[in-house]
Amino acid sequence: MEETTNILKLKKIIRACLLSLPMGLLTLVMITRLDFSDMDLNLAKFFVYILVNSLFFLMIYTGKVDRYRSILFVTATVAFSVSFIWNLFLLRGNFMVLTDEDIASCVVPFCHIGIPQTLVTAVFKQEFSFPGTFSGFMYTIPIMFTIWLSVTLVLGRGWCSWVCFYGGWEDGCSRILKKPAFKFAPGKLLLLPFAVLLAAVLLSAATLSPQYCWWLCPFKSVSEFPEPSSLVRIIQMLIMIILFIGLVIVMPLLTKRRMQCALLCPFGAMQSLTNKISPFELRIDRQKCINCGQCIRGCPVFALDETALEKGAPALTCLKCGKCVDHCRQNAIQYHIKGTKVNLNKGFAKGVFLYVAGIFLAAMGGGFMIDALYKIILAIKSLVVGCLN
Repeated sequence: MEETTNILKLKKIIRACLLSLPMGLLTLVMITRLDFSDMDLNLAKFFVYILVNSLFFLMIYTGKVDRYRSILFVTATVAFSVSFIWNLFLLRGNFMVLTDEDIASCVVPFCHIGIPQTLVTAVFKQEFSFPGTFSGFMYTIPIMFTIWLSVTLVLGRGWCSWVCFYGGWEDGCSRILKKPAFKFAPGKLLLLPFAVLLAAVLLSAATLSPQYCWWLCPFKSVSEFPEPSSLVRIIQMLIMIILFIGLVIVMPLLTKRRMQCALLCPFGAMQSLTNKISPFELRIDRQKCINCGQCIRGCPVFALDETALEKGAPALTCLKCGKCVDHCRQNAIQYHIKGTKVNLNKGFAKGVFLYVAGIFLAAMGGGFMIDALYKIILAIKSLVVGCLN
């Protein structure tokens, strides 16, 4: 019996290795282009390459998508902030401060959260309500729009759990406690992000200024604030810090939910609508489902409830994070490719989704992780040399 078990385990490992091999080859091209003049950079690339592919292998081998996705996602999130803040400091000499001169010169890094606030003016007025640039600077408008569009057409709101390296802060905080400190039922509050989206679009179009970014975006706390040079700017900064502490740290910590994503983010609301065009979705097999409620309690954005179980699919706000798939002991929840029969080739649909989503995560997150780790290695070496001298 033990020998049979070992043989089955070995077959499972070999199968997972073979299925993971294409990802290893793709990321070898994307991540590990070696520079023999800089061994520190090569070390950072090698470490990130091993991390990305080890976690992808574990997704395939164990079937636990969310468990290992979250490790990579949160790591990439922290790396993004380190890389972003460090690079801007080297470029400008200011630490997390966006000056009036930067805004006037339109050299503000363009953030994906600004996309819904710029679309209306871009289409109807041929103007942009964000002080970004089209060339000659990191995070330009064309680059960010291209990344957003390519990811959105494939993943829809999967952007928020595989690419958005702001949401990783909430994702990480929501996993610190084993159990929620209290239960939270949002009810009609789930409509709030759509109201914020509408208000942000209209106000930004009316003022030709990204009002959500200036007043409500919590993630200025881990990127850069407009310089607090006036009372209004100080109030804006305090509002954003309070929102970050409350909705990104404290509430996810206590409820084990992604509260900013679920109850505030206008970009998330827009991405929910794009789930309609994504070829991937999650479906619930009603014949297997025993209504245990594990998926409902686990969903980070309240996309699952009794109504969703009856319909056999989560709500439009689903992040495609895979947490419900991991939680379901009956194997009743599955990734599904639209236009194909439900329950047909479930493993194939899941595999295709993991490859597509995994490539986006590796391509985006890998670069930030390499850059952050490289800078940390250089800083440590510089510190050690300084101490020895």
